Amino acid sequence: MEKYLDANKAMWNQRTEIHVDSEFYDVPSFIAGRSSLNAIELDILGNLKGKKLLHLQCHFGQDTLSFARMGAHATGIDISDKAIEKARTLNEKLSLDAQFVCCNVLDIDQHLSDTYDVIFTSYGTIGWIPQLTKWAQLIHQFLKPGGQFLIVEFHPVVWMLNNEMTYFQYSYFNKEMIVETEGTYTDGDEGFEAKSYSWNHPLADVFTALLEAGLTVNHFSEYDYSPYDCFEKTLAVEKGFQIKGLEGLMPMVYALGAVKLI
Repeated sequence: MEKYLDANKAMWNQRTEIHVDSEFYDVPSFIAGRSSLNAIELDILGNLKGKKLLHLQCHFGQDTLSFARMGAHATGIDISDKAIEKARTLNEKLSLDAQFVCCNVLDIDQHLSDTYDVIFTSYGTIGWIPQLTKWAQLIHQFLKPGGQFLIVEFHPVVWMLNNEMTYFQYSYFNKEMIVETEGTYTDGDEGFEAKSYSWNHPLADVFTALLEAGLTVNHFSEYDYSPYDCFEKTLAVEKGFQIKGLEGLMPMVYALGAVKLI
């Protein structure tokens, strides 16, 4: 397994160099004050001022820094050392006090000792985790009593489709590792291809992992659009983006919230 995770880390290091210069992430407007967060997560999380927040798989830190701008004491972790380097540079440029740690999401107990009011992860994260049991256990471990966890993630139905979004390539219940050679989801990736290793997780696996870890689910919602134009054959709608020919027919994003009661 380690060799697959190392290959993914190398891929994300390469992607980071593309992403920071892409129009998709639009770093200049972010520096100028644009928040990278979406209404889905903001409406659920509410006021974060003064709260300690841990952002899992933060990439190069825009969401983490957006939380810091909202008054949260934010810490972001990511497996990519290049992404963490870029996040720290942005943090310094913006004179914010976010912290960034480079580590595998399943190894945070080797790098962190604090507990948090909020733990957050979003949009294309858990597909890089082979199995969710330890992930959920660590979330429980690092939440304060009464603390809130929120995942906003692309719906597993989306990952059943092939990259061209034209047919179902994978079973919803697929347990096998998915091996693909692909570019990235932003502009500026001409000529870039890398092999990736990922895993689809049906909703039952996410719920079960969190519940068995001792968390109490207190929110679940599904959305028929993506806030991001990161798939093929998309159609812009008022709320975001849908797949052409499947408009309103399939879930694209879900949000699942849980609390640690004791």
